[in-house]
Amino acid sequence: MKSEISRRDFLKGSALAGVTLVAPRIWSAMKSPNEKLNIAGIGAGGQGGSDVNNVSSENIVALCDVDEKRAGGTFKKFADAKKYFDYREMLEKEAKNIDAVTIGTPDHHHAPAAAMAMKLGIHVYCEKPLTHSVYEARALRELAAKHKVATQMGNQGTSTNGLRRGVEVIQSGAIGAVREIHVWTNRPIWPQGNEAILQHVGVRNAMHGGGAGPQPPESLKWDLWLGPAPSRLYDPIYLPFNWRGWWDYGTGSLGDMACHTLNLGYWALKLVNPTSVEAEVSELNPESCPLWSIIKYEFPQRGDLPPLNMIWYDKFKKPPLQLFEGERMSDSGLMIVGEKGKLYSNGDYGDSWMLLPKKQFEGFKGPDPWIPRSPGHHAEFIRACKGGPPAMSNFDYSGPLTETVVLGNVAMRRPGKKLMWDAENLKVTNDDEANKFVRREYREGWTL
Repeated sequence: MKSEISRRDFLKGSALAGVTLVAPRIWSAMKSPNEKLNIAGIGAGGQGGSDVNNVSSENIVALCDVDEKRAGGTFKKFADAKKYFDYREMLEKEAKNIDAVTIGTPDHHHAPAAAMAMKLGIHVYCEKPLTHSVYEARALRELAAKHKVATQMGNQGTSTNGLRRGVEVIQSGAIGAVREIHVWTNRPIWPQGNEAILQHVGVRNAMHGGGAGPQPPESLKWDLWLGPAPSRLYDPIYLPFNWRGWWDYGTGSLGDMACHTLNLGYWALKLVNPTSVEAEVSELNPESCPLWSIIKYEFPQRGDLPPLNMIWYDKFKKPPLQLFEGERMSDSGLMIVGEKGKLYSNGDYGDSWMLLPKKQFEGFKGPDPWIPRSPGHHAEFIRACKGGPPAMSNFDYSGPLTETVVLGNVAMRRPGKKLMWDAENLKVTNDDEANKFVRREYREGWTL
């Protein structure tokens, strides 16, 4: 169902959901909401190309991608848009012509690109996870507030009626007080950990006479792809998708999927600022994310919500079977365990779920709806850019979500240690070594 809603109704629904919203930059008084935005795409192949297509009801005026071949379809479709390889150059030259950008790049570019755009007063749509590090998530949230720009993260389930209805059901008390959540995924579906390292070494050893190694395709600007990450030789193992499993570029299974799969529970139960996080992993590797992990977060009392434990599982690891009461356990999903029942979401986006035990909830109708329904994820962003209600997954919502998610990656770098977390100061209080993973250094020429 799609509906037109007033700013007052949207803000009321968001407040009831426990979410703080930042008002976007005011659309020029000389322009009407029916006038089109000028939008640029940072990342035009893969997911970046998908995001550009999803805002193509507006004017696509500039496109940037480091791989001319991979982005070729988008470049061809929007032939009148100016083409760039370096988003820093594009933003510097085109800032006055751009109202908004979409960012669909590898994770390590998200924060530098978004920060530069917002400082120029440009609205930002950025794919999940919002950032590569915990510190970056906090920084982008603060920049969005300071520069009063409209923002949205690409966790598309936020805009589905099913997820919003699930939030209403949980917050109505249908399953009682919640003290336990389980979240799991079938990721990684790319090489990670020792498996990735062995493949990397194999490629190098296969080169004749220990030569210079594989060379990037002619269409790829490798140094620009590396961007803020440390300099290293090209290897085909990184592209086009496997970068997700390498610490310098990606955020592993957790970063790839938790902003989706945890989202319903995060919104419904205000899962911000955990007090501790602890990880068990398959192996510790300084270069690549582990093949599997189990991560336990502890959340304190949150208003009238009791303390809660959230456990994340990725490939080969899943929650206890008895939680499912005869239902088939999905490859990815969410289980919210309440005192009176459970909510089981059998996918990644939170739009499909059931209450368990089924017999107990036969005929259940739930509360009257109170969260406004969405016109669509990208449509929310476009509307916000034009002075309408803030998009639900704006950086005031998605920033803290990303902080929670990628904090788990800090724990993975210090497996077996229960890290005590001071969220206000973004600091692990009982392990100084862990703090080096809260914030990363950028290569010269790149900055937040």
